[in-house]
Amino acid sequence: MNALAGRKIAKVSGTPGKTRALNVYLMGSLYYFLDLPGYGYAKAGKSDRAAFRGLISRTLHRPRLAGVLWLLDGRRDPSDEDRDLQDQFAAGATRILAAITKSDKLPRGLTLRRERELRAALQLDEDQAIVTSARTGAGIDELREAVAALISKATE
Repeated sequence: MNALAGRKIAKVSGTPGKTRALNVYLMGSLYYFLDLPGYGYAKAGKSDRAAFRGLISRTLHRPRLAGVLWLLDGRRDPSDEDRDLQDQFAAGATRILAAITKSDKLPRGLTLRRERELRAALQLDEDQAIVTSARTGAGIDELREAVAALISKATE
């Protein structure tokens, strides 16, 4: 979120799953980002996970939702929760843009292979996935352009 905004707008923790609520960020003056809990690797109980799923489901049914920017750690295989989300996206015909994150933590030769594997596993088209690194800035400009295009398509 911070890399995409080009400034610090969100608190970042070294521990996955710290986001427990819907956080809303105004990006420019044209649109909002809704930051939802990432429950795939969160240390959360069954009731918390059920609450996360409900929050995500309600968010996906917002009438003005332009699409979803789905953050996927390039080092990890899709979890059962990721596959459940993919089913929800497909059921609602939700437009998806996947940012495959942490590319700086992958060996150079593995990055493209992981992108292909994740796209195949989650049934994403080539233009729906962008390899990124918040640390190095790799892919961030491309991601900004893709987000702008996603928003533009939604307002047509």
